Amino acid sequence: MAKQLADNQHPDADLDQGAPHWRRTLWSVWIAHMLANVGFSFCMPFLPFYVRELGVTDERLVGIWAGAAITSAGIALAVFSPIWGWVADRVGRKLMLMRCMIGGAFVIAVLGLAQTAPQLVFLRLLQGAVTGTGAACNTLVASSVPRARLGYAMGVMQTAIIVGCSIGPWLGGLVADQYGYRIPFFLCGGLWLIAGLVVGFGAHERFVRPDQCPTNGNGLREAFGGKGAVAVLGMCFLGAFSMMFVVPIFPLFVEKISPHVPPATATGMLIGIAGIAAGIACVTLGKFGERTNQGKLLVWTSAAAGLLSFPHALATSFGQLVVLRVGWGLATGAMGPLANSMIGANVAAETYGRAFGTIQAAQCLGIALGPLAGGFVASAVGMRLPFVIMGCLLIISAALIAAWVKPKEESAGGQ
Repeated sequence: MAKQLADNQHPDADLDQGAPHWRRTLWSVWIAHMLANVGFSFCMPFLPFYVRELGVTDERLVGIWAGAAITSAGIALAVFSPIWGWVADRVGRKLMLMRCMIGGAFVIAVLGLAQTAPQLVFLRLLQGAVTGTGAACNTLVASSVPRARLGYAMGVMQTAIIVGCSIGPWLGGLVADQYGYRIPFFLCGGLWLIAGLVVGFGAHERFVRPDQCPTNGNGLREAFGGKGAVAVLGMCFLGAFSMMFVVPIFPLFVEKISPHVPPATATGMLIGIAGIAAGIACVTLGKFGERTNQGKLLVWTSAAAGLLSFPHALATSFGQLVVLRVGWGLATGAMGPLANSMIGANVAAETYGRAFGTIQAAQCLGIALGPLAGGFVASAVGMRLPFVIMGCLLIISAALIAAWVKPKEESAGGQ
């Protein structure tokens, strides 16, 4: 009786032990997240070609409109992710994830009907406002799995991104070459709709409204302190910003140092190699993080990613890049799961939506601004220095975590 009374007094008790059927929920959300990433990467890499098809013939304007379409969605995500996260904490995480998937399905399908470049930018802005599946998936999973399995679960969720983004561009390229650049948007919408249905029928959530139970108000600021919360957000922004910093010039860099290998093939191979390494790190280091301090491990992986970025600037052959991308993929692949599990282990379950929404906002700002800044820097100083800047930014993010983030000691072994 005493134990039952204690459980009733703590709204997170069931969440700490894991919601019923949490494995089914985890893998249902994984499938949905993977399908969403397949669909997203199915059409987004070909956005500049789609802009050209919409009547923009000046190559300089093609890049500007494509960049505006990419950036607009990132900014909208940054603005709306915390808002949707706040709503999720009050009406349910499963419901919000279904809203992301099904709403995104409609908007992305309509992208295939755009007639002008301004329409494309507006629809991308609307897409960013409606979606935000990454935060929604992480929130539902974190509130469903046992606290002691957060590291494993977040590692598994990261592999959904890697698998989806590895399959999507290849399939999307085949479809676009055969049927044009509009059809991939319709297929992407269909995949997102299926993803929403998978969540609806496969995921389980035992949701309790905050006004129906006591709350400890333990959000990012309460869990890590004022400086710690700023450091976590800074790390998420700098991590995304630095990784996107070299995206505009990486294919050109590969073409320059390996002129005898077809550039598209070589770039695809290097991205795939890094993705495989990241997938291995997601599960192995994410699971290892369950038995150690996620903050310390996050510092080491961020610093390793930074140190492995510097030699990219000195690479002179394709073989050297292969070795560097394996090491870099192992380091960066663990960063996301470790950060998410550290946050999930320290903030209160009733604030998961707001916490992960705020984290996604910081990441989306980095994703939106990184390519723009990297493109300008590369045009001014060449294609090697951006890799040095990327390394410095990753080391700065590691220093922020080391100096200011002090997770609760009890979270290292689960609560």
